Amino acid sequence: MSPFEPSPEVAAALQEGRPVVALESTIISHGLPRPRNHEAAVEFEEILRSRGVTPATIAVLDGVPRVGLDAEGVRRIAEEDLAKASVRDLPILAARHSSGATTVAATAFLAARAGIRVFATGGLGGVHRGASSTFDESADLSTLAGCPVAVVSAGVKSVLDVPATLERLETLSVPVVGYRTDVFPLFWLAASDLPLDWRVDSPEEVAAILRAQEAAADGRLDRPGLLVANPIPVEQQWDPAEHDRVLEQAFAAAAEAGVRGKAVTPFLLGYIVRASGGVSLEVNLDLARNNVRVAADIAIALAA
Repeated sequence: MSPFEPSPEVAAALQEGRPVVALESTIISHGLPRPRNHEAAVEFEEILRSRGVTPATIAVLDGVPRVGLDAEGVRRIAEEDLAKASVRDLPILAARHSSGATTVAATAFLAARAGIRVFATGGLGGVHRGASSTFDESADLSTLAGCPVAVVSAGVKSVLDVPATLERLETLSVPVVGYRTDVFPLFWLAASDLPLDWRVDSPEEVAAILRAQEAAADGRLDRPGLLVANPIPVEQQWDPAEHDRVLEQAFAAAAEAGVRGKAVTPFLLGYIVRASGGVSLEVNLDLARNNVRVAADIAIALAA
């Protein structure tokens, strides 16, 4: 695989010990409609810059993993039809000199190797419903078990098997902390009924955990990261009754259409956006912005 290339801005910030936050590109290329996706990509970076934090949007362009994009790179991930690239896809893209948008797994993998310790995303991937027969589980979980990056996420999408996802994170020894919450957030909703063992109430507490992880690892890079479960503010969450109604409709539609395996989740998410009249999309953007802000605060505390 071609060596990753940090942008001059990111390289300088890392060398000088200034705060940096990684951002994934799949949320831009595959998660939002055009041209809204380009506006969001620029906005996420500006949220970080306004707080004195260097953004490191990550993608593979022409076979080279880029850690930090210039304006042209941001335009490309928003406007070009890119492959969805997880960790396993990186060498293939490199060999073919092709481009791809990085998933949570690939973004965490490349961020860790660049020396970036904080990563903001929308929602973490997880164990899919019915995984006991399909074995469908996101590579986000196993990758986070070996990449020392704090992932700030609003939980996992409620179309997934959330209790099973938390069990897998425990098995993989990935610590999960609730950011100012005692329960696991449910992506579009601020809270589930799943209690968390650990709560943190400040970015400084998260930074202290990251430093303790690093000290215990004695220089090893292949160590677990940290999931910072950051709920969307209650006033911005989707109406719970409407959320439940639309999800029930979505699962019924998938069953009626005979959708199976890995096609289920994309079908559900597309259905939910349409059935909600775009409400779920607006909530997605609100929770992503919130995660970027919290990630910025953690990166600042860590750099201090």
